[in-house]
Amino acid sequence: MGSREEIVAAAAKVMREQGYAHATTKVIAQTAGYSEAMLYKHFRDKTDLFLSVMGEELPALGAALGELTADPGRASLRDNLARVARLGLAFYLEGFPIAVSVFSSRELLRSHRERLGEHGPKVLLDGVANYLRAEVSLGRVKDGTDVEAAAALLLGACFQQAFLATFEEREPADLAGRLADTLLAAL
Repeated sequence: MGSREEIVAAAAKVMREQGYAHATTKVIAQTAGYSEAMLYKHFRDKTDLFLSVMGEELPALGAALGELTADPGRASLRDNLARVARLGLAFYLEGFPIAVSVFSSRELLRSHRERLGEHGPKVLLDGVANYLRAEVSLGRVKDGTDVEAAAALLLGACFQQAFLATFEEREPADLAGRLADTLLAAL
């Protein structure tokens, strides 16, 4: 593994333990076994590193949404929705300990939001909505379906379940199939 990958892995570890707000680039570099200068050789700043952690270390929900949008007919609608729910639950469950401290102050949240720009959390909602549009074009989702609302329902349920599991320090219930079945009934 190269230094960049080791730094991303160390950042994920430190951010899970301390949250984004308290994870310093110095501690991340030390955890990876490198100097802070080496960290900055690969990443502009901590936000750049955060984006790498979210994109590379957490479950690959974004990549799966791209695959599903490109070829939605490869599996049944129910299986696709269950896959999105399973990955959504895992993504939020892994992401909570890392991202929650961003909300610790308005200034940190504002700064983080401005820095993330188009790479913010809405990307996943848009990805699910785009996938559902592809299903509409195949005729497997009713024409006229509010795909943005359906995406919000599915990912919102995943977010809520991950929040509860994190708060209660327990494993999340395996709801992916039930979430898919419930949403499927409305589509």
